[in-house]
Amino acid sequence: MKITNVKVDICAWKSAGWKTGVGTMFGAEQQLGIVTVETDEGVSGNAFLGSSRMGAHHFVPGLIEFIKPMIMGRNPQDIGAIWWDMWKMNRSVATNVIGAIDVCLWDINGKIAGQPIHRLLGTCKETVPVYSSTAYHETPAEYVEEAIRFKEMGWTAHKLHPHGTAKADIEISQAVRAGVGDDMRLMMDSMWAYQYEDALRVGRAIEELDFYWYEDPLVEEDIYNYVKLKQKLDIPIMSTEYAPGRFYGMAQFITQNATDMLRGDVAITGGITPLVRLCHLAEGFNMKCEIHHGGNSLNNVANLHVTMAVPNCEFFEFFPCTGANEFGLVEDIQYLDGHVHAPTEPGLGYAIDWDLVKREHLGTAE
Repeated sequence: MKITNVKVDICAWKSAGWKTGVGTMFGAEQQLGIVTVETDEGVSGNAFLGSSRMGAHHFVPGLIEFIKPMIMGRNPQDIGAIWWDMWKMNRSVATNVIGAIDVCLWDINGKIAGQPIHRLLGTCKETVPVYSSTAYHETPAEYVEEAIRFKEMGWTAHKLHPHGTAKADIEISQAVRAGVGDDMRLMMDSMWAYQYEDALRVGRAIEELDFYWYEDPLVEEDIYNYVKLKQKLDIPIMSTEYAPGRFYGMAQFITQNATDMLRGDVAITGGITPLVRLCHLAEGFNMKCEIHHGGNSLNNVANLHVTMAVPNCEFFEFFPCTGANEFGLVEDIQYLDGHVHAPTEPGLGYAIDWDLVKREHLGTAE
């Protein structure tokens, strides 16, 4: 079997604009890329490229110029070898590009085997709880209202993306805990907003509120202060999908005792291949590796396969919990009573809405 073509169909992705507390803007009008890797035996694999924050047009030129020539004619079952060669191009292309091709290859191999990807990886579980993950809200009352709504639907965990300032974030956290009571797990993702002093203040406050984890309080380069912060706090710290070097940069977070949990996803980490390795790296130290949202619907499906194939990922993230990132599939991932279930169809196992792609089609790169 040989790879005979790689192409990207680009379509308009229109949604309401939204943001997170640190000012990162999402939605409005973006471009979604549908990557297809074709083979001489008629089996093809797909992935989505781009997110509601950064559209496909940022990534497609590098994929076509640098990655396509490298993989043409190769056996799509040589996933490890192809990933390593792509990784050596990470100074020329984003990890999102490497990840998209890797997801396509796993999709092909699942279809060849007639099995969901998580079966090829080694299924560990069939269901996990999902946590609702907020966008930005103006007032603490809006955060409280959203959390209560999910609790009333049977969800057991909820993560805040607050405003990015210590005083406001503590007030939001206190309000939400008071609103949902003690029987809902709460997490905070500060999105690298703080300097050390504010990170410590917020960490101590949410520790008293019995938050379940404290995610990305500092920028990913600041290992020195992560070490200090971890020594001062009891709440588990989670960092970070954006570690310099991605998978290869996480070892020092472990060996320097800078974090309690690891973090990654198929886009930022660079595919299913390194994400599984990252989870196993954490497993070797009896640590959790919680998988970050994928930025688009099909990346989240790929994340779901990895979640089901590793023993140390406890939750699945639904971000934002308004559903604003859902686009491009005939049917998106279903969250039933606060849980998500393992895919059952071969490959990724979710159908692309090609009618939608055709209606919103902007062009094809190949």
